[in-house]
Amino acid sequence: MSHVERELSSQPECWERAAALSAEYRDVLGAPDERLAVVGCGTSYFMAQAVACLREGTGLGETDAFAASEFPAGRRYDRVVALTRSGTTTEVLDLLAQLRGRTPTTAITADPDTPVMAAADDLVVLAFADEKSVVQTRFATTALTLLRAHLGLSTSKAVADARTALAEPLPDGLVDCAQFTFLGSGWSNGLAQEAALKMREASLSWTEAYPAMEYRHGPISISTANTATWMFGNAPAGLAEQVEATGARWIEGRLDPLAELVRAQRLAVAVAAARGLDPDRPRHLTRSVVLTTS
Repeated sequence: MSHVERELSSQPECWERAAALSAEYRDVLGAPDERLAVVGCGTSYFMAQAVACLREGTGLGETDAFAASEFPAGRRYDRVVALTRSGTTTEVLDLLAQLRGRTPTTAITADPDTPVMAAADDLVVLAFADEKSVVQTRFATTALTLLRAHLGLSTSKAVADARTALAEPLPDGLVDCAQFTFLGSGWSNGLAQEAALKMREASLSWTEAYPAMEYRHGPISISTANTATWMFGNAPAGLAEQVEATGARWIEGRLDPLAELVRAQRLAVAVAAARGLDPDRPRHLTRSVVLTTS
């Protein structure tokens, strides 16, 4: 069993631990009515998109999400929360240094022995969700679960659904599809983006992701036999029928969207195995992007 398989299988337990910790960190994860920005790179950026949408949706305050390299320098926030599994990503560390002394910052990380420990004002360390695999699974979803619980949202259904996602077989024939599209709406759009990234990283698959209502505006043209379209959350009326009419496979999102991501993680590993790839060694990738200056 690969590292990524073991790690993605441990997610229900990690989510339960994170939800139980949320009260301990309530003062550093954004108070109600604070203007908040959540930043990250790669997978962490997609989790930032999800939590920003959830926070605004619960009425707790204006919340933006940015790739760390794209943070708007002139914009003011009451707090910036940075998601960084490794604690060594150059863009995140550079941003935290720029914000030092003018904007309070919180870093959520997996490794307590990295530069982010000194770069951020406040820290949340989820060491139990750290990973050996380059491909992120449990750290990202555990950090999002912590933040969902912090927002006062129940996580028990997500945990139960994740166990279902791990136990049930994947749909027959899905591994053999040549192209995969993931769709989301609201907070699940970030998760759809992350599912597509997992497929690219682990299995070198041709994958795309879109807001569900945008799929009719051009992207549906790629749907055909031997492609699959996977919805995270409730689908817009009529979309499933339109996709099926193209000959493509439609995968309904029956579970909590975060648990649907677990199913997609499993698919990425399964497709990698079918193609003779090692999901722990994704092409051209390292565990953290650390840039050097010449």
